[in-house]
Amino acid sequence: MKINYDLKLQELINNLDYKPTLLLHSCCGPCSSYVISYLKDYFKIIVIYYNPNIEPIEEYNKRKSEQLRLLKELNIDYIDSPYENDLYHEEVKGHEEDVEGGNRCHLCYELRIKKTYLYAKENDFEYFGTTLTVSPYKNANIINEIGSKIADSNCKWLYSDFKKRDGYKKSIELSYKYNLYRQNYCGCTYSRRVNNDREESNIY
Repeated sequence: MKINYDLKLQELINNLDYKPTLLLHSCCGPCSSYVISYLKDYFKIIVIYYNPNIEPIEEYNKRKSEQLRLLKELNIDYIDSPYENDLYHEEVKGHEEDVEGGNRCHLCYELRIKKTYLYAKENDFEYFGTTLTVSPYKNANIINEIGSKIADSNCKWLYSDFKKRDGYKKSIELSYKYNLYRQNYCGCTYSRRVNNDREESNIY
């Protein structure tokens, strides 16, 4: 039976009687713009930018800079993290030729979500989650399955499907509002190769 992860998030929000702490993994500034605006009234958010898949390093730094600029405008705290591009390539070794959205991407999701969980767990966050589900190019079912398997009773996974109810469209509108750089490939060298003919208006 298919799970409605957006509904699960709504049920959680509707039953909150205080603002729990949330460590939110962000894949990029444009995606985080909507997710933060949506969650900030319900959670005490700190963002972690852990994306060792992004290449080349110049692209990584550009996206990180845009993320930091947005968080400053939104008055949201930020956790820095290492680049660890070599670790990313170790994780996806043998999956270089996988189709976009396949097992290589799932391993990449897991690497980033697990890093978020470990930091959240060590620093007593009540919830951890990711902005990844706002993108129509990402499989929300897989992302939520990964997060829920990693979570525990003290550090809970924030179920989501942020693309629902025009979340992706709203992220585009907010990107224009804040004049954010919007990338035309997910981040890794493999997605860049596959998507190098996409228009810049498509973000991941």
